[in-house]
Amino acid sequence: MTSIEEQVRQLGPWFHNLHLPDGIQTAPQHFLGDFPAFKWNEIAPSLPEDLNGVRALDIGCNAGYYSFELAKRGAQVTAIDLDEHYLNQARWAADVLELSDRVEFRKATVYDLAHSAEQYDLVWFMGVLYHLRYPLLALDIVRRCCRGRMIFQTMTTPGESVLSVEENYRLDEREVLMDDGWPKMAFIEHRLADDPTNWWAPNHAGVEAMLRSSGFGRIERIAHEVYSCQAVAIPEAVTAELKCAIPVAHVGLEDPVSGEIVN
Repeated sequence: MTSIEEQVRQLGPWFHNLHLPDGIQTAPQHFLGDFPAFKWNEIAPSLPEDLNGVRALDIGCNAGYYSFELAKRGAQVTAIDLDEHYLNQARWAADVLELSDRVEFRKATVYDLAHSAEQYDLVWFMGVLYHLRYPLLALDIVRRCCRGRMIFQTMTTPGESVLSVEENYRLDEREVLMDDGWPKMAFIEHRLADDPTNWWAPNHAGVEAMLRSSGFGRIERIAHEVYSCQAVAIPEAVTAELKCAIPVAHVGLEDPVSGEIVN
């Protein structure tokens, strides 16, 4: 029988350093250190120890580290990723960790969630937004499937300023958009960190504003670039746009404009 160490080698390269039985790790020499364990350790105190009865969604799950940690606390996890390489690693690791009955891995993108009526109590949306060409659409879609809490992370630009924004500005008052605390996102046309899929870097104010505009409230930054937020009502200003962008075509799905359940 092929050893666990040999299977880890065959399934490589790994981006998640999973801690397997007998002390085996999948990426012990990771350039970020013990990743994502150190990130999980920053976030974990903000989560309930007991997640039994919680339906969780892990978007961009990679090799499944966060999915497994949520499952260990009792959550029933649906985990999605577009990369078959990572999904193969995740499914294999789920067997090794004896968590296959608590985590289901699917090949899908965040945009595919628009075609699902499934709802989740906890959504894990980390390390994905800045890789997307259409980030606000993605947040709108995620809000549709989130009926509870979301843990969200994105690469950001430096700075802590948050401007107290007024409800309206005249056309000739656009200089306010240049304020350090104005919600904004930097667009990356070419590459950042030699990654052609790094498209966006919002500032701190921009993260909070985008979350609010997609229908998330009770926003709290719980770690570096990591936010906890709660699903609330979708603002009226965006409901019509949302209905056009994401057609309602599934039984049991909440209409984003009326709030009614489509039968």
